[in-house]
Amino acid sequence: MRLLVVNVNTTESMTKSIGEQAAAVASPGTEIVPLTPAFGAESVEGNYESHLAAIAVMETVRAHSGDFDAVIQAGYGEHGREGLQELLDVPVVDITEAAASTAQYLGRSYSVVTTLDRAVPLIEDRLALAGLSARCASVRAAGMAVLDLERDPEAAVEAIVDEAVKAVTVDRAEVICLGCGGMSGLTERVVARTGVPVVDGVTAAVAVAESLVRLGLRTSKVRTYATPRAKHFRAWPPVLATP
Repeated sequence: MRLLVVNVNTTESMTKSIGEQAAAVASPGTEIVPLTPAFGAESVEGNYESHLAAIAVMETVRAHSGDFDAVIQAGYGEHGREGLQELLDVPVVDITEAAASTAQYLGRSYSVVTTLDRAVPLIEDRLALAGLSARCASVRAAGMAVLDLERDPEAAVEAIVDEAVKAVTVDRAEVICLGCGGMSGLTERVVARTGVPVVDGVTAAVAVAESLVRLGLRTSKVRTYATPRAKHFRAWPPVLATP
């Protein structure tokens, strides 16, 4: 089984970290193929960058020459999953939805801890669109940028843990979801401080994608995610180098 794990930003070190986290939980025989978009922002922290990332992810996957059995979109609260499902008939798993759906097996309510406050509405909208918001106690922001996870990891971890503790003690969340692909690897530290289950979206998405492939399930092409109709596009698509 081969899974494409696509970072939504263009920071190669973050793609590497996401790929390593995915590979750590993949089943024997599952190959993880990390991909970095061919264009876009170094970090995705708002609607403009998210819409741009959606196009970049779709075109990067479309340009990929190898075979694959499923795609994981490794961006929290980002746009684009629906477009990928139109382009592909293999399963497409978004880490936002994978984390939230997994959390609902573990407790009555869950909270998401993300990076900047401006990302909160995007995550709330994604959860609502996916029908996963009813049991969301809160979406909290740690107040640091995505790339701060690499620039100042200790301060970033402390900020994330502090918000997770508040989500449990103030918002009464019973499960925490780590609300950024770059937070992969922080699970144990958050568990130690909160005492509740902590779900990482990347690892949850790997488990979901593997399950869908093993069950022989594919994206429905009857209506919503039907293959795009053939038509003329002016100066599109861009020519991308094959990874």
